[in-house]
Amino acid sequence: MRPRPQKDDRRRRLKTWALRSAAVLVVFAAGVALGQALDDSSPPAGTRTSVRTLVPATLDAETVTVTVETAP
Repeated sequence: MRPRPQKDDRRRRLKTWALRSAAVLVVFAAGVALGQALDDSSPPAGTRTSVRTLVPATLDAETVTVTVETAP
């Protein structure tokens, strides 16, 4: 048998590396998707926040008379 050329070994290693990398990315994406799905299905926390605008009431103006005396 004759020895394989080096190019075939490099190509095989590159394909193996690419397939392993792709498998790792697929497993990572599946884990992220599973985590998001589990987080979305959890019940909401006990704190509820609501926002509303309060309109100030109008008040009638009161008239007050103040007398100031000065002593000589």
